[in-house]
Amino acid sequence: MTMENELVERIDDRVRRLGTTRSAFARDALREALQRLDELELEARHIAGYRSNPPKPDEFSVPESHRAWGDDAWDAADWDTD
Repeated sequence: MTMENELVERIDDRVRRLGTTRSAFARDALREALQRLDELELEARHIAGYRSNPPKPDEFSVPESHRAWGDDAWDAADWDTD
């Protein structure tokens, strides 16, 4: 793998501080990059699916009573502050 000297120096500085190796650092970085790309691809497919088959107006409707937390959910007297 070919990289600019400045990038290699930054990586080497970071791996020293992390107590790891350049190879381990690269593996982790590549795994994270692939995971981000997979998530972006899945998100794009999800959006395309909804564009080609949009939900019906009442498909996700939930009654207000099921959405409300109620006043007692936020009652400070019920919180344990100790």
